[in-house]
Amino acid sequence: MAQATETPDREVRLAQGTIRYRDTGSGPPIVFVHGLLVNGLLWRKVVPELSGDFRCVVPDWPLGSHDEPMAPEADLSPPGVARLISEFLTALDLEEVTLVGNDTGGALCQLVATRHPERLARLALTPCDAYDNFLPPLFRPLQWAARAPGAIYALTQPMRVRALRRLPIGFGLLSKHPIEDAITDAYLSPVLSRRAIRRDVERFLSGISTRYTLDAARRFPDFSRPVLLAWAPEDRVFKLEYAERMAAAFPQARLELIEDSFTFVPEDQPRRTAELIAAFARESASARAA
Repeated sequence: MAQATETPDREVRLAQGTIRYRDTGSGPPIVFVHGLLVNGLLWRKVVPELSGDFRCVVPDWPLGSHDEPMAPEADLSPPGVARLISEFLTALDLEEVTLVGNDTGGALCQLVATRHPERLARLALTPCDAYDNFLPPLFRPLQWAARAPGAIYALTQPMRVRALRRLPIGFGLLSKHPIEDAITDAYLSPVLSRRAIRRDVERFLSGISTRYTLDAARRFPDFSRPVLLAWAPEDRVFKLEYAERMAAAFPQARLELIEDSFTFVPEDQPRRTAELIAAFARESASARAA
């Protein structure tokens, strides 16, 4: 079975900057969107389960764990990044895409689905921001810090201590089970060591507003394609009630549970996550063809 490439081995140049990505397998395309201060490695255990039947495209989006800074004039507000995702799909000429989001990336996927749905066949959301929970209260200090020069640097530097990463101020409420140090190193090294990456993070964080997720929610009834909500009932950051609200709001949605996990279901329960995505993509494709 094909393995996900740890370091992105491809890139595409867009107007806002260069996006590096991994491209594994063949078949109907699945494109993954991670959240803040992680990168495509979040999906490293999921992709091998899917790449036998699907083309898995795993970018590093400009959310703080990316290696290539965006252009100084790039719009890195949530709508700007959603547009960047849409332009990425166009640049790769991907059609009938299954778009999969987690954490902050799930909010971005909601914006893509409701503002730029042309290349999407279906949407899969794992635990993520939605409605008035963007950012969740625990992480809002990051958003406030983005407006103060040097504050993001000061807040992130303690994460050089690996033991602190398991605390709630790190990944402790996002991953139920420990993440390998090498992976959290890869997640955090860019923002810890590079001013240009911190500048990208500041631009994204300072643009976050619940008005974007609430506006997307008002448009959910207009997204008539299949939607999977694969949620962790133990998640304390993105509670199950948000998934239940979305399941009721989208015209073609179903809710599935992923037990023994927090937000990072690709980390905590990769096989279950992959099984749900694969079954969803196959079933909805068959229904669409009928």
